[in-house]
Amino acid sequence: MHIDGMDARPSLPPDQASLPLSRGGWRTPRGEPSLADMFGSVRVVRSGSFWRKLAAFLGPGYLVAVGYMDPGNWATSLAGGSKFGYALLTVALISNIMAIVLQALCARLGVGSGRDLAQACRDAFPKWVSWPLWLLAEIAISATDLAEIIGTAIGLNLLFGIPLEIGVLITALDVFLILALQAIGFRWIEAFVVTLLGVIAACFAIQIAMADPDWGAVIRGFAPTVDIVRNREMLYLALGILGATVMPHNLYLHSGLVQTRGYGDSVPEKKEAIKLATIDSTIALCLALLINASILILAAATFHKAGKTDVAELDQAHTLLSPMLGSSLAPTLFGIALLCCGLNSTVTATLSGQIVMEGFINIKIAPWLRRLVTRAIAIVPAALVTIWYGEKGTGQLLILSQVVLSLQLPFAIVPLVMFTASRAKMGAFVAPSWLSVIAALIAAIVIALNLKLLIDFVAG
Repeated sequence: MHIDGMDARPSLPPDQASLPLSRGGWRTPRGEPSLADMFGSVRVVRSGSFWRKLAAFLGPGYLVAVGYMDPGNWATSLAGGSKFGYALLTVALISNIMAIVLQALCARLGVGSGRDLAQACRDAFPKWVSWPLWLLAEIAISATDLAEIIGTAIGLNLLFGIPLEIGVLITALDVFLILALQAIGFRWIEAFVVTLLGVIAACFAIQIAMADPDWGAVIRGFAPTVDIVRNREMLYLALGILGATVMPHNLYLHSGLVQTRGYGDSVPEKKEAIKLATIDSTIALCLALLINASILILAAATFHKAGKTDVAELDQAHTLLSPMLGSSLAPTLFGIALLCCGLNSTVTATLSGQIVMEGFINIKIAPWLRRLVTRAIAIVPAALVTIWYGEKGTGQLLILSQVVLSLQLPFAIVPLVMFTASRAKMGAFVAPSWLSVIAALIAAIVIALNLKLLIDFVAG
């Protein structure tokens, strides 16, 4: 008996799945599809209601959304909320709108061209361009992994008293969790992620109720202010929130994940797939906004209100929550949500690493080895910082990792906008002009903000 949307055989026969697609405006055949072992593995019903079809597409958006609420995001949101109150909520909102637009383009690229963003870059650019882009993508993944390692280690410390140094090493073992989930089917990976997201949302809902924020101030916090550009420290945190929200590796990840659906090969089927995949990612990112905003609101309503404007470390926030909210439940919920975020993020880091390496340089290695390599790259700086600088150093490293991600963004956004706006490459699936203009404007804003930060840094 078959359940719609659960793992099934690929819609394309295995011997066809690896055949090159029509080149169109591409220089070379596609070759092997993105995430070949999971390509087309989730069956999509050809007939039936809209909701039944949508159900089969729900999942990839939530894996992408995980990257928008990882432990690095916590650090920047806590720092922003405690320092500036509700003022940076507007950055979280704008960042999320940017993310919705860009992830919609990723779905369009993956379904319409049959290539993920890394494969498209390898085809479109010469090696002297594509290889540096690959290195920058790997740096972005390592920065993400660094945030996940520190966040998970802090979560283990807060809940179970495990020393940070030991917690950092324990995070290397999560590779076995990923392998187990991959072995039983991609739909189970999605179910695992969605379940943990539900736990995180519930934890923050309870904490927000305890904090009782000024909802009028919350609403005003979503209105833009020029102070963000004028205030150097606020801009730094704003870029950290931007880097933590619109994450470079998610653009590569989503363009590959959408191809796990067996949506068919005709133009109408692909257009419907693009529509449904976009709905999936938009819903998931709205959930991510709620969680990100909740972290900032919690920090503003508790720490900023009490005059604690320097709270940036996760453990510090955990310690202060109990006396300020008058409940021992609050820090426990905080620790549970943090640990869930760290575990969730490990899934997406592994998959994005696989897509980036295979797509850019066409090298296939075992998923467990890939995971250990990425973890090793991130564990070294995380371990050194925890040993030499302790808990305060980990907080600063978290925020720095998110700013690094923001600086990497243009190198992923610009190619994405270029490809999806090209009729030669996309054919019938080319992005509408209005969408390409909005995406180009987003790219320009990100580049301008990054240049402003670099100029301020050089100027001292």
